[in-house]
Amino acid sequence: MALHSGDELDLPAGTARHVQVRRMQPDDAITLFNGEGGEYTATILRMGRSDVAVRIGDKADTSRELGLRVNLWCGITANERMDWLVEKATELGACSLLPISAERSVLKLKGERSDKKLAHWQAIAVAASEQCGRNQVMAVMPPLNLTQALAATPPGQPTPIRWILSLAPGTTTLRAAFEEASNKAQSLPLDVIVLSGPEGGLSPSEEAQALAAGFVPVSLGSRVLRAETAPVALLSVLGALT
Repeated sequence: MALHSGDELDLPAGTARHVQVRRMQPDDAITLFNGEGGEYTATILRMGRSDVAVRIGDKADTSRELGLRVNLWCGITANERMDWLVEKATELGACSLLPISAERSVLKLKGERSDKKLAHWQAIAVAASEQCGRNQVMAVMPPLNLTQALAATPPGQPTPIRWILSLAPGTTTLRAAFEEASNKAQSLPLDVIVLSGPEGGLSPSEEAQALAAGFVPVSLGSRVLRAETAPVALLSVLGALT
């Protein structure tokens, strides 16, 4: 939805419900954003039984993004675990999340079921942004397998830094990988793709495919983290480093 200072409009149903649950009243001030960056003050004009009308105020170019763009490629995990990952990745500042239909993924998505899941995950990302005050919404991309994801990398553009989470001995630590990437960066912020597996991890052939495509193995430590925990841990560390 486009937002312009001075406009009067009815809030979308979900946002209106959120305002009503908070028991807000006419003349109360709220903050609105449309996921395109920045945020607007707004004043409630009317509270109906199922609708809320507001007047848009001034725009503030506020940003709560990380100091680098993190694009997660995550093996699809089962139901609630994937929901949780989408929510926490949004809160912690991921730029995008590409669900990877990996060989060991328990949940397999096709056709209409895939479309419904994608819409469900994007709605979770929107709600998480509203909750944490982030005014840019993490984009949840249509699921792909790893071969398709690698083939979809736009040609003719700078190649993002590529990391694959790994437990292999001698793997570079996340801090060391980040410092090396920062030192070599031609421009800021850094643009990073991080690949992680589903339950059971990526298969040997998928790992080999990623390494051949330029992914650098990166470690989060010696413990084996759950599929939904590892990307969250990575985002938390990167948030502290930036």
